[in-house]
Amino acid sequence: MSDLSPTCSAKGCQAAARWTLLWNNPKVHTPDRRKEWLACDEHRESLSAFLGVRGFLKETRPFAP
Repeated sequence: MSDLSPTCSAKGCQAAARWTLLWNNPKVHTPDRRKEWLACDEHRESLSAFLGVRGFLKETRPFAP
């Protein structure tokens, strides 16, 4: 893995991205806007839960560079 390989968005994690979490904060973004967080296998559930309890998570899909 090179230094430029996409990594997990979890704080302090340097693992390779395996998942893309697409989310939207309806108070800030238009309904069609999607922000992206990247997740490794270990942090997929915790990042999804963080977004999910706020109603922000829209879709999770495998990461494709």
